[in-house]
Amino acid sequence: MKLVHDWLGPVELPDSARRIVSLAPNATETLFALGLGERVVGRSAFCYRPAATLALPVVSSYTRVRWELLRGLEPDLVLVSTGVQRGLLEELRQGGVPVFPVPLPQSPYGILENTVLLGELLGVGEAASRLCARLAEQYAQLAGILPPLRVYLEFDLGGPVTVGRGSYVGEALRHLGLVNVFAGHPQSYFTPDLDAVAALRPDLVIYEPKPHRSRAHERAAALMDTRGWAYPLVVTGGDELAHYGPLFFDYLAQLERRLERLEL
Repeated sequence: MKLVHDWLGPVELPDSARRIVSLAPNATETLFALGLGERVVGRSAFCYRPAATLALPVVSSYTRVRWELLRGLEPDLVLVSTGVQRGLLEELRQGGVPVFPVPLPQSPYGILENTVLLGELLGVGEAASRLCARLAEQYAQLAGILPPLRVYLEFDLGGPVTVGRGSYVGEALRHLGLVNVFAGHPQSYFTPDLDAVAALRPDLVIYEPKPHRSRAHERAAALMDTRGWAYPLVVTGGDELAHYGPLFFDYLAQLERRLERLEL
């Protein structure tokens, strides 16, 4: 298949790759959702959705690859994401690996676009269209469903990170009807000034811990207490809003239900 990539220019890849190593969690989940799981022969350490991926060999962390294992798998396509995997992309290209970077979405609609992109790349465009139609309907049902509460969102990425303009997460919050207190900040993802949060008058805090953390809500509540924050708190299951595979829309619906239970 020949196509033009915004970064790489003209790209030629196998018409229908059969041995795929996916180093991007969003791409891995999408492949399985499209019924292509049997083609995936390797993954990154952060690819754990769906559970079937756990049986695959771990070829990389998010940014470092195990070259001997990768070459032994003889992939005809390696998928990465953009963003922090840019360095890995260049390393793979220099190593002569057939690699394709899936773009970081700027809105939830970008998740759908990436799904169609992968479907066409791998010869299952019709299945991708059907999946996107279902996800788009699910997303449409969430439009304006919540009151315009002012929200401070925080990801635990080894330290606090939040979102400003140009983030698919920020757009998803707006779609629900919420108001991101940092919506006007001219940076998609950044470390916030925690002392400035109070001045922004949030009605609640949405906190996303690292995945697989025990007692996540208890830990988050304790963290808020150390900051002297008494805002209502919603804690996600971890790596939900930060995950931009097809399951993002399920996680967004779960967030809406959690917020409704607060009865603010």
